[in-house]
Amino acid sequence: MTVGHQDVKKKSFIHKIFTMMEREGSGSSDFPEPQSNPAVDIQSISSTEPQMPAGQYVQSFRVFVATWNVGGKSPHNGLNLDDFLQVDNESDIYVLGFQEIVPLNAGNVLVLEDNEPAAKWLTLINQSLNKSLDGSSRSKASGSLFSSKPSLKKVSKTFRTESKRRLKSCNCIFELERKHSKDFCFRCQQPNINEDDLSSEPDEDGSNVFDISEISMASTSNHLKYSLIASKQMVGIFVTIWARKEHIQYVSHLRISCISRGIMGCLGNKGCISVSFLFHQTSFCFVCSHLASGEKEGDELRRNLDVLEILKSTQFPKICKTNHSRMPDKILGHDMVIWLGDLNYRIALSYSETRKLLENNDWDALLNKDQLKIEREAERVFKGWKEGKIYFAPTYKYFYNSDTYFGEIKTSKKKRRTPAWCDRILWHGSGIKQLSYIRGESRFSDHRPVCGTFVVDVVVNQNELKKGSPSSNMKIEIEELLPTARYFKNM
Repeated sequence: MTVGHQDVKKKSFIHKIFTMMEREGSGSSDFPEPQSNPAVDIQSISSTEPQMPAGQYVQSFRVFVATWNVGGKSPHNGLNLDDFLQVDNESDIYVLGFQEIVPLNAGNVLVLEDNEPAAKWLTLINQSLNKSLDGSSRSKASGSLFSSKPSLKKVSKTFRTESKRRLKSCNCIFELERKHSKDFCFRCQQPNINEDDLSSEPDEDGSNVFDISEISMASTSNHLKYSLIASKQMVGIFVTIWARKEHIQYVSHLRISCISRGIMGCLGNKGCISVSFLFHQTSFCFVCSHLASGEKEGDELRRNLDVLEILKSTQFPKICKTNHSRMPDKILGHDMVIWLGDLNYRIALSYSETRKLLENNDWDALLNKDQLKIEREAERVFKGWKEGKIYFAPTYKYFYNSDTYFGEIKTSKKKRRTPAWCDRILWHGSGIKQLSYIRGESRFSDHRPVCGTFVVDVVVNQNELKKGSPSSNMKIEIEELLPTARYFKNM
């Protein structure tokens, strides 16, 4: 295909920017929030990865990640998630992690967790991601969305590619089948996950088959753009992952692991849900956690321990008998890992000192006292991980439906909370570039949501291209790619 002169200039311009950035040793994680609208096709970005083996190439996709502690509140009909999900700037994959979707009381922790709020969140997410054809974000039936008690299991089935379809447990490449035909994945054991791992409620038939070969592309009667890959709840933690429907056929090896780190170190009021899968030929792991709370001196060490135990104890089940599978069973074995959640790290200052720095907008001084920054720099936790530069105000703790921090009115030291950046997103691995790291401004909870947008380089097989594999529809705002002004001085 002939490339126009304007496109060539675009590619040359962006390539020059990244070349200068590499010379300066700067990472994309420090980019400021994008400000305006000029767009460049994602596939015009040259990959800096080593050359691929014959038959493979690298394709870039856009991934949106968000974490939100919703304070035990169930969503209502009128809650519009369009701004939260940044639906006007579409991504290929959406990874959403919630904490405290139910109150962390004895009933939910010790008896039976309430799945109704999770089903409501799924319904609202679907409503925003799958807008009606006229572009409106509200469906005609929005007024009666929650008229009857929704079932998480039924809602999850509705939002997958087609009703009663399953994701395939193994989707190994054709060349591997030819080379190792005796133990290729069509002889694999059934996966150790079932419908319960997608919806938190057991399936009527107890089926644990995830056959992606049964999934067809959207029919003429189904205009939905995004399909649900997985949703899982553990008490108050809830994870849901969505992808463009054309990408679903390249998602395989889906596995989910839950680690409880709450009361007595074994209950689910704290802990994490980790989701592992293969997208094309690149392995992903998303970890959504709610770590130990508390702002007393030394509480950060409990949070460090939670992280270390999660990394140590998370074990994904093997779903392939073949010895040639690349799917890791530990978190750090994946090509790309993104950790999101209410990590609960606080600011190592008194309330009065923190409040004074907040009033003066002295972000650098506050960040220098951020416990997570301190612990990472001391290599006591998240060694080798990255986090984008924080340009936003502390996300905790607010009065509900207010922009006022909790401690500004509460005078009792027992009830007062020092503002902090509890809600964070970090990543591990190569081939990940962060485009933005911001907080949302919804007043629904006592936490503000935090969102990150990434470009990920994924290894794709050439035979998929021959079959007419759809390319990413992603567009990147050109300002998201631009470094700080100092890089333009040498141009």
